[in-house]
Amino acid sequence: MKHFLFLCSLLLAASTLYAQSPEATADVNGQRITLSFYTPTTVRILKAPVGRTYEKQSLSVTARPTLNAEEVTVHRSSGTLQLTGSKLRVALNLRTGIVTFSTAQGKRLLQEKAAADFKDFDDVGTPTFSVSQSFKLDKDETLYGLGQLQNGKMSQRNQRKYMIQGNTEDFTNIVHSVKGYGLFWDNYSPTTFADSIDATSFTSEVGDCVDYYFMYGGNADGVVSEIRALTGDVPLFPLWTYGFWQSKERYKSQEETVGIVKKYRELGVPLDGVVQDWQYWGGNYLWNAMEFLNADFPNPKGMMSDIHDMNAHLMISVWASFGPMTKPYREMQPKGMLLDFQTWPQSGSSRWPPRMDYPSGVRPYDPFNPEARDIFWRYLNEGLFSLGMDGWWLDSTEPDHLSFKPEDLNLRTYLGSFRRVRNAYPLLTVGGVYDHQRQVSSDKRVFILTRSAFAGQQRYGANTWTGDVQATWRTLARQIPAGLNFSLCGIPHWNSDIGGFFLGRYPRRTADPDYRELFLRWLQFGTFCPMMRSHGADAAREVWEFGEAGEPLYDAIVKFIRLRYTLLPYIYSTSWEVTARRSTFMRALVMDFAADKKVWDINDQYMFGRALLVCPVVEPSSESTVRTVYLPKGTDWYDFWGNRRLQGGQTLEQTTTLDRIPLFVRAGAILPVGPDVQYAEEKKWDKLTLCIYPGANGTFTLYEDEFDNYNYEKGEYSEIPFTWDEAHRTLTIGERNGSYKGMLGSRTFVVKLAGSDATQEISYNGTTAEIKL
Repeated sequence: MKHFLFLCSLLLAASTLYAQSPEATADVNGQRITLSFYTPTTVRILKAPVGRTYEKQSLSVTARPTLNAEEVTVHRSSGTLQLTGSKLRVALNLRTGIVTFSTAQGKRLLQEKAAADFKDFDDVGTPTFSVSQSFKLDKDETLYGLGQLQNGKMSQRNQRKYMIQGNTEDFTNIVHSVKGYGLFWDNYSPTTFADSIDATSFTSEVGDCVDYYFMYGGNADGVVSEIRALTGDVPLFPLWTYGFWQSKERYKSQEETVGIVKKYRELGVPLDGVVQDWQYWGGNYLWNAMEFLNADFPNPKGMMSDIHDMNAHLMISVWASFGPMTKPYREMQPKGMLLDFQTWPQSGSSRWPPRMDYPSGVRPYDPFNPEARDIFWRYLNEGLFSLGMDGWWLDSTEPDHLSFKPEDLNLRTYLGSFRRVRNAYPLLTVGGVYDHQRQVSSDKRVFILTRSAFAGQQRYGANTWTGDVQATWRTLARQIPAGLNFSLCGIPHWNSDIGGFFLGRYPRRTADPDYRELFLRWLQFGTFCPMMRSHGADAAREVWEFGEAGEPLYDAIVKFIRLRYTLLPYIYSTSWEVTARRSTFMRALVMDFAADKKVWDINDQYMFGRALLVCPVVEPSSESTVRTVYLPKGTDWYDFWGNRRLQGGQTLEQTTTLDRIPLFVRAGAILPVGPDVQYAEEKKWDKLTLCIYPGANGTFTLYEDEFDNYNYEKGEYSEIPFTWDEAHRTLTIGERNGSYKGMLGSRTFVVKLAGSDATQEISYNGTTAEIKL
């Protein structure tokens, strides 16, 4: 077996205590335990049987310890080995092997329940272990994360979950607590998370050691920041990725794909992207050839030009598997770079149900092999990127594993058995594309939409969606906590298929009145997700499938698409907060209101950025419905639609209509509103409206750059700070920081106070300006 590159071998020595600050190791009851401070708030715990040597390079963790020896005190007394930094204390019981985590002042945060458990395991001839570690949580402590789950839960307490990557569930092995700490269980094999009143545990099928990281952030934002510091920061997405995307399974010709953009432009409905799904390559034996081999796409370069000429972008479907007649398959197969298990499609025929007497021979590739990643990119670059392709839809990156057999996990990858690295498959697949595109281009930011994820994937310019979910009201409701828990794992870009993927419950498809309302409510939810994409099978989902101008449903759909575009200055500035300050788009209420216990387990409301409280409608109605809403305490709120000021800490019965959902703005917010446009960059932001919501002091920073290249990494961008002084009713527009090519030298801001129809204009040229309201 080829091993990972970074050596963390445990030293064989006769003594029972080894201390080299900021790290210390002790042998306890046959286990060698190493405590390592990475930062003042992050500690790594390694455990393995004494005498066992092993090699481990984390696939997720990119950070290295940054503390100097003098920054951590190592002390041993009364049977305890204790390491204390400026913010965190870690104590190892030298009799039991149990580790306890506390603040530097001694406030206990978390304690292991028992010593680590190692069970011998034969991993295809390699002797190793199944590994487990249990923890002891407070009775009323809520726990979040684990990735993207479809269980509808906000807090992940009181459940048992077998975690192996799938179509609609993505796992990251990250949890964090309402107490302000997080854990990353750094293991890539199938893992069981279990929580009961007695213990919380991770158990992985294969591992040479127990390896986890404890991160103390003080609050949820702090934990997310620690996750990003440990596993990688988020690159900035292009502005156009935050516009509206139209997709379908599938557009069957070049003419149809281009025609979709044309019709949106004719109707005057904003659109920034269209997605080309599978089979542009031809039949299943040519699966994922990464070339336009289908005769119905005769001029792909011309197609790209037509779409770009209409100021739109094209994303294309690319898979992690290949048909036997493709060039990548024929190059990889002799080198042992394909995994021999059943994946989609299983049949060489496109008919349904599959004709298994004509097997497709399609096989996933081995992304753990660096040479295989090189080959993958070479064909992707030559066949598609060279055409000017804008984004990659990396489908089935979990990957699809059909007709599963337990022995499939015994297959060899470049890094050992498939079982050993199973859950990290999407991380390496997505990372391979990102890394290679960055090597060949800095003019176009990498934009990837993918179906699966693992810890650290945020560093690869990828947005994860929830896979092929069913179109039901229950499924819609479950996407909210799925996205919130996923975001709490440090991966901020997420969405779901607007309208749901499968329409099995709706034989009348888009003619069914219940489905038409479901689509609208899903689109309203999608307006406040990082990516807004309409997609699905069984029926077309373009806006004109739901009526025409003047009809209530159609008008409501278009209203929210337009709302999305007016919010782009707010969304893009939030994206900069995500990149530069490790913030989060979709914010579970516990992130901003942890002191309010009522929000700890709310699974159907969230903050979009720091200003907007979003309450999607997830139950059917006729034309209006009553939605129960809780307004978190500690602040006042404004009804977005009517600017009525409301006190926090109360539950409301909010009446909604087809064209409205309960949407609130936090007091003190400064909300920039952009122009009415047909695509994201149609008009300059030279006359933005600043909506001020009084009731508290507030700040906002408007971020701008060239919108699509990596010059921002060189410091080529600008920030304009806004400050609202509640006591003096004064808005201060601070001095502009930075510059970039094409920056507006002067502009006008239209200032509007919530609850008032009056507006004031102020000219701004980059120097400090004030306006009293």
